[in-house]
Amino acid sequence: MTEPVNAPLNGVAPLPHLGVIRVAGEDAAAFLHGQLTQDFALLGMQQARLAAFLSAKGRMQASFIGFRRNPTELLLVCSRDLLAPTLARLSMFVLRAKARLSDASADHALYGLAGDAVPAAAGGAQPAWTRADVGAATLVHLYPAAGQPRALWLAPATDPAPAGPALSTALWLWSEVRSGVATLSAPVAQAFVPQMLNYESVGGVNFQKGCYPGQEVVARSQFRGTLKRRAYVAHATTDVDIAAGTEVFAAADPTQPCGTVVQAARAPGGGVDAIVSLQTSAAQQPLQVGTAPAVPLTLEPLPYPLLEDI
Repeated sequence: MTEPVNAPLNGVAPLPHLGVIRVAGEDAAAFLHGQLTQDFALLGMQQARLAAFLSAKGRMQASFIGFRRNPTELLLVCSRDLLAPTLARLSMFVLRAKARLSDASADHALYGLAGDAVPAAAGGAQPAWTRADVGAATLVHLYPAAGQPRALWLAPATDPAPAGPALSTALWLWSEVRSGVATLSAPVAQAFVPQMLNYESVGGVNFQKGCYPGQEVVARSQFRGTLKRRAYVAHATTDVDIAAGTEVFAAADPTQPCGTVVQAARAPGGGVDAIVSLQTSAAQQPLQVGTAPAVPLTLEPLPYPLLEDI
């Protein structure tokens, strides 16, 4: 069992669970534009992109925070447990494009900044997916959590950590859950179309860009009313960790799962917070995680509006 985290959400946390894919070459941006759910062709040096790499059936194989390091080199930050298979799959589609893909994780250090550490590094909080250079480092502003600004810091591996008090990785992982923006990991790869994780509402899908694998499924889900699952933030009062991929059930029917845990982390006040992808028809019912034993699950308000509500 992991001990609960108790420190405030303020400081600098190492992020060993994330890795980096480098895409280099004069066609790097055009290649990614044709493979991912976001627009990389028009990506400037002041923006980052949340994006997903889909199967032909529209299922998410990986998610990324992507940005330019220079005009011919882009970096994709993703869950480390998906990096190797994702790198192999993406590389299959390079063909004649002038783009080289490689694992650049060892070349970079990744940190999460929260609270006062964000304005100390960046001069102030900015909208999510805003990007800035800070010396040799790149800083990407993220969605806030628990009322605190957050940012991703990527720098050469030999550089010192950014200034700020130490923040535990466990508390950073909790902030990721509370932000409501899911990072796909191996236990839930191939399980969701992007809208099942609210990606269209947090900047992860561009509906005006050209085609990419799985685009027809994504467009059909968005414009024909076929989407029946959404992501929710939830809390479980339990002393036991909850793993990604654990099934969620309506308490009245523990035989048929109605959802899946996408991410979960110990909450500072006790229990476990989670992002769950859930059938919308079940969202008003009493819920539980697992069946033996069952753990009651309470949905909480999303920290951002859904696109259909804007």
